[in-house]
Amino acid sequence: MRERLIGIDAGGTMTKAALFDLDGRELACERRPNQMLFPAPGHTERDPERMWRAACESVASVLEATGTSPDDVVAVSCSGYGSGIYLTDRNGDPVRPGVVSTDSRAAGLVAEWEANGRAGVIARRIQQRIWPGQAIALMAWFSAHEPETVARTERVLFCKDFLRGRLCGDFSTDPTDAGIAGAIDVESGTYAREVFRDLGIPDWLDRMPEIGPSAEVVGRVTAAAALQTGLKEGTPVVRGVVDVAAAALASGVVGPNRLSMIAGTFSINSTVHAAPRLSVMPFLQMPYPVGNQVLATEGAATSASNFEWFCREVLDGEASRAAMAGLSVYDVCNDYVRDALDRDNDIVFFPYLFGGPGGAPAGLLGLKRSDGLGDVLRAIFEGIAYARRVDIERLLSGYDAAKPEAIRLAGGASRSEIWAQMFADVLGLPIEITDGTELGARGVAIASAVAIGAHPDFETAIGKMVRVRRRCEPSAARHAAHAKKFARFQALSKALARDWGAC
Repeated sequence: MRERLIGIDAGGTMTKAALFDLDGRELACERRPNQMLFPAPGHTERDPERMWRAACESVASVLEATGTSPDDVVAVSCSGYGSGIYLTDRNGDPVRPGVVSTDSRAAGLVAEWEANGRAGVIARRIQQRIWPGQAIALMAWFSAHEPETVARTERVLFCKDFLRGRLCGDFSTDPTDAGIAGAIDVESGTYAREVFRDLGIPDWLDRMPEIGPSAEVVGRVTAAAALQTGLKEGTPVVRGVVDVAAAALASGVVGPNRLSMIAGTFSINSTVHAAPRLSVMPFLQMPYPVGNQVLATEGAATSASNFEWFCREVLDGEASRAAMAGLSVYDVCNDYVRDALDRDNDIVFFPYLFGGPGGAPAGLLGLKRSDGLGDVLRAIFEGIAYARRVDIERLLSGYDAAKPEAIRLAGGASRSEIWAQMFADVLGLPIEITDGTELGARGVAIASAVAIGAHPDFETAIGKMVRVRRRCEPSAARHAAHAKKFARFQALSKALARDWGAC
């Protein structure tokens, strides 16, 4: 028997199923797209049933593509994006579409709480900032605007927990998802009942899922789920972790000497701490399953999603030519940037297509007639790296900040040698890249390996299942050059935020 683990990860754009051995080697991955729904301005939703079908198809496909017998799968677990919300009946069937964490329908409520001081009180009780796509804010919005939905709701679930419920009928959650939801006191790991009362939504407490350990077998694949996925009925199902924590686990971050950096659709940067951070309130904070520590996170929509937009909307012709040559448009872009690295470049890119600090707009400044596509692409790479530095400097400020010696990079940008080196030069820290491509799925495979006893604890599992395959050392000269351009980037961002809305 070849013992295999399957990790399912429902991210922002794709639902994926990846196959691993007990040493953490990624053997194959299958993906199916997630469709975003936009029923009203600022509303971003997802059809839960369609996401479940995508998970089923991905699992069945990865089994078929690898010739893996369902008898060889010793455990399966799910990860997914954090916060947002899935509202269901007692059986776990949706009463409305799921809400994605990019949703901003509760922005007015959050602004009101910030104005009257309530947001600061809540932040201290949940040890993180409150934001519109957070589950706790969404519950308050539904109470105010969709009371008929609330009346039909018997369970509050998060993305991974909805999928796991379909696999085995378990509707609990783990401390990482409950933490990102803004629903718990991170230090105690229990629901922050005062917050529910402060927001006038104490009735939601009875709908919240039970919280249990991430690495625990909580059920078995049902006959119905086996028929849809190709898994064997009775296969152990593990509770799992949210995608931010999964990526940190899969990157081998076990203590404060490493920073987890995900350069994918969003900028996600996380450090590990012995206790919740209080000096500078993080964007997200959650219990971390390694050594009873805490994961603190800063993030924003200033990452590779901006580069992907440029490739899709501007470089369509380049993409077609690349495909004819058997390349991807990303390979072509890397070549353009490589050729432009030795030229002077005063172009500044602001990666704020999905919203900038203080309302600063996205854009390019400093273009000259002599500039070519490579110069523009280099500026885009740099601008995204500079926005990352803003987040990381906040994350590493305060008396209780971590002091990482290196950064573990994951996400699409990690596949670009040029961009990985640029991150090292901009941030002034070595960049380490681990093997494999599907960090969310690998993170829950690690949790599964611990849950079934293949490894005794997370530290041992990570030591066996995570391998660094590449390391980029920062250049002191390039770091100094980037520091000057970064100062301009910050000054211009602040000026744009101040003046753009007044024009």
